[in-house]
Amino acid sequence: MDATEAPGHFARRFQQIAVAVFHAEVSAAGYELTPVQYAALAQIANEPGLDQATLASHIAHDRTTIGGVVDRLVEKGLVARAINQKDRRARELRVTDQGKQMLAAIAPAVAETQRILLSGLTEKEAAQFMKLFAKAIAALNDLSRAPLRAA
Repeated sequence: MDATEAPGHFARRFQQIAVAVFHAEVSAAGYELTPVQYAALAQIANEPGLDQATLASHIAHDRTTIGGVVDRLVEKGLVARAINQKDRRARELRVTDQGKQMLAAIAPAVAETQRILLSGLTEKEAAQFMKLFAKAIAALNDLSRAPLRAA
């Protein structure tokens, strides 16, 4: 088998392209944010008050490195940490007003990224691709070092 025709190669190339397009679109909108930072910020906005471990599981990110992602979001003023009143060891995460403004401002860039990523396909092909892509990923989820654990 030609290595460049293997599923792993295609997955790696798609990831490379997805990251490059995301950076280009978000940068063109005047912002600097990585795809992982965006995923974390959007998830925190969807689930205000969640902790870092839960955040990691909900975006399928490694628990040992999610702290650095959150640290950068806090440094940028996009996320705030607060002590959980029920468990004083835990920290709740919330999107700041600045974070909410950024999410709203980059929403068109994120949508354009998704459109570009599927632009080589017809609408019907894109829907089928997404359905099959999701099915393949779901079947392999537990093999990941950071499996997705939905809310």
